[in-house]
Amino acid sequence: MPRSRRAARRGLRSGRACSPASEEEEAGSEVLSHCSSASEGASPAEEAAGNEAVGEQGQEEEVEDRLKEHMDNLLDKSAKTRQAALQSLRLAFSSKTLSEFLLERRLTLTDSLEKCLKKGKGEEQALAGTVLTLLCLQMGSGWEGEEIFRSLKPLLTNILTDSTASPGARQSCATALGMCCYIAAADLEDLILCMSCLEGIFSPPSAGEGGSALIQHGPLHCSALQSWSLLLTICPPSHIKSILDDGWLKLPPLLSSNFVTLRILAGETIALVFELAQDLEEDLCHQDTEFLRAQLKVLATESNKYRAKTDRRKQRSIFRDILRFIESGEYQEETIRFGLECMFLDSWARQRTYQAFKEVLGSGIRHHLQNNELLREIFGLGPPLVLDAAALKASKVSRFEKHLYNSAAFKARTKARSRVRDKRADVL
Repeated sequence: MPRSRRAARRGLRSGRACSPASEEEEAGSEVLSHCSSASEGASPAEEAAGNEAVGEQGQEEEVEDRLKEHMDNLLDKSAKTRQAALQSLRLAFSSKTLSEFLLERRLTLTDSLEKCLKKGKGEEQALAGTVLTLLCLQMGSGWEGEEIFRSLKPLLTNILTDSTASPGARQSCATALGMCCYIAAADLEDLILCMSCLEGIFSPPSAGEGGSALIQHGPLHCSALQSWSLLLTICPPSHIKSILDDGWLKLPPLLSSNFVTLRILAGETIALVFELAQDLEEDLCHQDTEFLRAQLKVLATESNKYRAKTDRRKQRSIFRDILRFIESGEYQEETIRFGLECMFLDSWARQRTYQAFKEVLGSGIRHHLQNNELLREIFGLGPPLVLDAAALKASKVSRFEKHLYNSAAFKARTKARSRVRDKRADVL
């Protein structure tokens, strides 16, 4: 499948540098002071800009040196050292855009991650799967990302389907397989094979033993279903029609799971299937459809006290939205703000895509929405904005201003509540 078509379809569907001063920083400060004293004719604004540029360059070099050290540590004999390196790389890749730095090191890093996945155990394999996903995200949908996906797809599949492997490692590989396929798979065959593999994980083996399997491996099933539904958003119409015929009927049994996250994911995926059917003007009439709606109504109003209160509240809220969409086609739009921009999640396909990337990037999702060309292409945001220092400064609110705003809001709430209490006292 050509990458241009895949990108178009997606558009339709949907080292820290603040450590104590090092010797390099001191050397950088000496150079900076020398340059500033030598340029007596420069204005204060020019001197400040020069100082800032030198400081940023020194920070960038320090970050790159640390990343190189972490990459070298991936081949260390100590499992603890390798895990610490993977953790550091995970934090760096999720919080920064490092595509230029990683471009010439991707093959070495891919080989190191492959060794961690093959020879590591449990936590190390899980971290390696996450770092692999982030590496593919940094490389994008070009041939570099496709090269990474093709080289490690068999290994990810083997670990995912190995019942003796660590549940955490299998869960990480389920996420990696889905995300890397979404980002870099160029052939329809790869897409269908990955979906089939993921479906084999979350689809209950039989009516008799499905419940116990879901309770025991809830997080694994959630990751597999999330990856499967993500890939569903980029399926061609011909494959979607085959899923609409009978493939989606494997989803309703998951609504009976004792794992609340899996119930919610299953409900959202069913809503996604209905949305895709509407897009293709296909009728999803089936003998079990009315029973499905009855199930959704029960979940949208459930008040069983043997479930946690927060789980019940979250479940009712989401299933009310799902039921409203299936019955009337109305979607509860959500606005995501980042920097000076915002985007709208106005469909289940777009929401599933955003949630999948947020699951991997965590708090770094906003940085990547601002600067990562792949994410901006997927969500139709255009090229990254180039802002000058004045615009950035104008967009930031100082801590003191935030404090004043919060204090005023708190006083307003207190006065409003006091008036309400006074009225209640009068009534009493």
